[in-house]
Amino acid sequence: MQNNKNPIDTAFKERIYTLIGSIPMGKVAAYGQLARLAGAPNQSRAVGRLLKNLPAKSTLPWHRVINSQGKISFSIESEKYQQQRKLLTAEGVIFKNNKVSLKTYQWLA
Repeated sequence: MQNNKNPIDTAFKERIYTLIGSIPMGKVAAYGQLARLAGAPNQSRAVGRLLKNLPAKSTLPWHRVINSQGKISFSIESEKYQQQRKLLTAEGVIFKNNKVSLKTYQWLA
């Protein structure tokens, strides 16, 4: 029996992966934004879980997903934070006070 507490069904997973793959270079999307676009507005944490569990060899641009405050969700001291910031910076995304301007860089699907 499937656990009904925040289940991540296959269709939702596929929609999220498709959306992430659609985020253009130099743009970002928020976890909640992706959940809304996938038809599950209250599932931003599920989006985070999917990203956390991406296969190591995934080519999805996971680094383009940030939180609704325009921040990278990893701890600023972490290697993953540095990796994500480096990837975004290489795409032309500018950080000011460790934040990305959503007004400037948010993908409008």
